[in-house]
Amino acid sequence: MTNDILVFAEQRDDKIHPGALQAIAPARELAEKTGGAVVAVVIGEATDATASALDATGVSKIITISDPALKHYSTTRYRTALVSAIETLNPRIVLLAATFMGRDLAPRVAVRVKGALATDVTELHWKDGTLEVRRPIYNGKAFGLVQFPSDRVAIASVRANTFAAPSGGSGATRESLPFSAGAGDDRVTTKEIVRTGGAVKDVTEADIIVSGGRSLKSEENFENVIFPLAQALDAAVGASRAACDAGYQPHSRQVGLTGKTVTPKLYIACGISGAIQHLAGMRGSKVIVAINTDKEAPIVKVADYTVPHDLFQVVPALTEEVKKLHA
Repeated sequence: MTNDILVFAEQRDDKIHPGALQAIAPARELAEKTGGAVVAVVIGEATDATASALDATGVSKIITISDPALKHYSTTRYRTALVSAIETLNPRIVLLAATFMGRDLAPRVAVRVKGALATDVTELHWKDGTLEVRRPIYNGKAFGLVQFPSDRVAIASVRANTFAAPSGGSGATRESLPFSAGAGDDRVTTKEIVRTGGAVKDVTEADIIVSGGRSLKSEENFENVIFPLAQALDAAVGASRAACDAGYQPHSRQVGLTGKTVTPKLYIACGISGAIQHLAGMRGSKVIVAINTDKEAPIVKVADYTVPHDLFQVVPALTEEVKKLHA
């Protein structure tokens, strides 16, 4: 086993996923401690554009696995491709972004390479010759320390927006590996991937989220009040479970324990009381702004800033101010 750190550089539409870029930052820090190199692996039909973008992130080596069969994400085929990269490089640590793809891929790869796995980690340290990570448990109310065995490859998915994307570096060497489908890989074939929610960003991938609750009262109010602010801020639109259950927004935008866990740099909660399950999904936000007339609402207690006024007056006014700043 080498001391190298392998990072799965997840790409979508020929662009590196922000979470994958962010995972390179802890990989570089770990490589300094292990004495190994940071190697990024890109999988897809076309990988040249993504590989070129990785040159500026400070990785030492880029492995590309290109094949028409890898045009769309497939659990079985991508698993086989990533396993082949791991078997070729024999790294000590493998990092993925804790995206939907990363969560789906990591455990399947771990089983194939007989590795140890920790998911959704927020801290990574090299201690006593092995990897130790910190990850949230009990809906973020506590944190657990996980120490990997030294005789197995350590695989970890890194929570998005936990680390800043690295910069600096060039001249990474490149190596191309052939793709050979494994037995049973063709059991499921992905013919098309359709993005739900139109052109609006997904809440799990956004730096800024503007969320609305049941107080919005209708889908029309979401479109007239929440969406304009989100557009002005280049943000994603989120919603509470109550708002989604009422049909104001699709469940693909639901933030919470039964929805999606988010960690944006800025979370603006409009008319959301802050039920336990909702707080569990957004507690990791860097800055939380609550617009709520109820000063005793649970969301107010965790917010960094509170605006105790009517959202139907505050949000449109805030939207206009943001537009003036951009102008």
